Amino acid sequence: MSESEITIHEVKTDNDSEYYCRAMNQMARGCTWLCRDCPLCAGTEENGEQGIISVKCRYADSDDEFPIYWEPSQPVRGVYDRMPQDAIRFAAVAHKGALRKGNGLPYIIHPMETMSIVSRMTEDPEVLAAAALHDVIEDTKYVGRDIEERFGRRVAELVGMESEDKKRHRPASDTWRERKEENLIRERVAPREAKLIMLSDKLSNVRSTLRDYHQVGTGVWDKFNMKDPSEQEWYYYAVAKVVSELSEEPVYKEYTEILDIIFEKH
Repeated sequence: MSESEITIHEVKTDNDSEYYCRAMNQMARGCTWLCRDCPLCAGTEENGEQGIISVKCRYADSDDEFPIYWEPSQPVRGVYDRMPQDAIRFAAVAHKGALRKGNGLPYIIHPMETMSIVSRMTEDPEVLAAAALHDVIEDTKYVGRDIEERFGRRVAELVGMESEDKKRHRPASDTWRERKEENLIRERVAPREAKLIMLSDKLSNVRSTLRDYHQVGTGVWDKFNMKDPSEQEWYYYAVAKVVSELSEEPVYKEYTEILDIIFEKH
């Protein structure tokens, strides 16, 4: 990451007014801790006298380009190599206004983090794009056909593998176990690329849960549709088995270590 690709923006710690975050392409509130948790944060510096936090934010500061949050080993050339950036821009529009459960962070941070984790295991532009888009079919107005028309069949198929049938005609808590079992069955026979996204998605989730766990303990599950920690434990460890072919990856080790903490296995 060159110095020209790291831009400093300053946000006051003594007010909670909204500001426009280019990294997330939308308005944000509570900027101090939000920026510190953002996958694009490259560090902070604090000036106690002025109550200012300088946040080093990774994004390309030219022509409204979207963030650089992964570093390809080769120069980016052509539409194919730009696909991940186009995908996160598409996802930002699709998820605009949506917030994460519990912490109220703009939802786009989650697919950005998922994509960033995937980038530690592959530089395949289509897989990175699918990681950025992995919740678009499940949680927004867009359907698989929209993804395929914009990004191609392979990306659409990968996103489809990560997408639950929400069964919206029934209460979410009633269908939780059924949806998770369907998800696990589908992922068991999915290609490695889909498992990369699944692992990264769930690691992003449990990282967030771990932060909340340190604050509220086992009450962390109260914000979810499934509030029974034993059910959550069953699912997250089942995911670890499904993606066990990735067990040599450092992110797999991080995932299982976090599970042992939040489910108190240590």
